[in-house]
Order: sequence, then C-alpha cells, then structure tokens
Amino acid sequence: MIIDQKFRQRWHAYYSQKRIIHQWLQVELLKSLDVKNVLEIGPYLGLVTAMLGSAGYSVTTLDIDSVSPSIGAKSHIKGDITNVPIEKLTGFDVIICCEMLEHITWPNVDNVLKRLSETGVPWLILSVPYEGFQFGFTLYLNRYKIRRSSFFRKLRFLKKYRVSGDLDKWEPHKWEIGYRGYSLKILCKKISSAGYTVERKEFTSGCRSVFLVCHNKRNI
Repeated sequence: MIIDQKFRQRWHAYYSQKRIIHQWLQVELLKSLDVKNVLEIGPYLGLVTAMLGSAGYSVTTLDIDSVSPSIGAKSHIKGDITNVPIEKLTGFDVIICCEMLEHITWPNVDNVLKRLSETGVPWLILSVPYEGFQFGFTLYLNRYKIRRSSFFRKLRFLKKYRVSGDLDKWEPHKWEIGYRGYSLKILCKKISSAGYTVERKEFTSGCRSVFLVCHNKRNI
C-alpha cells in the first residue's frame, strides 16, 4: 500500500477522537464469537481492516473500489453489495457491515439484508447512525487541563430525515435511525425478516451509532 499526503490528510480528518471508539467496537464485538475469517464490507480508509489483521483475523474486504485501501486485508472483492454474486460472499465466519446500510435507500435495505442472510455466514455485525433519544456527558479534569463534551438528542422521531446531497449518489445518508419512520424496532424487524436473530445491541457515543450482533437463522 502506497501512502500519499492526500490519503494521510483524509485519514486524519476522518478518524477523529469521537470515531475511534466506533472503529474499536467493530473488532471488540468479535471477542465473544468463535470466528476467524471475516468479510468486511466498505472498509473506507482501512483502520478497522488493519486492526482486524493485527488481531489475527483473516480479512477479505468488499468495496466498489477495485483495490482494498488497507493494510491487513488478505484479499479483496470488487463489487456493489446490492448486486455482487452471493457465491462470492460465502465461506466466511462473520460479515462486518458497519455504517454502510444508511447509504442505501430504505426499501432496498430489505434486499441487502436478505442477500447477506442467503450467504449462510453464521454472524453479521452491523451498525448504522443512531439519533434516537440519548444523552451523554464526559468530563476530564486535572491541574493543567479541563476537557468536557456533551450531547443531547430528543424528538427526532417527529422530524423527517432530509438527505444532504444527491439521492442518486452513493455518498449521502438516505436515512438514520431515530427520525420519523426509521425506528430501531422497525430496523430489527427488517433484520428478522431477512433471516437473522438479533443477539446483542450496543451503542457508541461521540459517533452516535447502534451496533447489532446478528445470528443467521440458517445456522441455528
């Protein structure tokens, strides 16, 4: 992997302090699962891939880009998750699909989840932005430094989610959990209908997301 200055600038701009916990949790959630071979969908700038490789997992990445951007990947699949042949996604122990589904239109999420279930891969770890009711506050204090941060989210369920950007392009979020019509309960129903059982829910602050550890019913 050749690192250029533009990539390094993007890396530092994206992986802020608030996002690090989000990246770490993707790897931490594997700790209690008997898995080794990982398919990571949408590696972006590659921090999670590098951590997975460092932790001893065998990682295959999947992205619309032709080359995996990360150190740590053993192989790479070029493709769009909405239409990549399912046989290319088989043979893994777990699929990590974090901060990706919100880039797909809400009706098409059902199709993507069903395709992932049809791979027969036992475990799926997914995350999406979470804007439901929540409050967080942290404080660090010593004789030299004081640092605090807080956030408060309420009444988003009364608001319609507005897409920031071109709906036809991949980049903008098409929806976020917590806004009107996009509840966590409805998302879990989609996941169950696709063939999964939600075994665990986790939440991150800073980069506010909900993580779902899902077991494929085909392997129960």
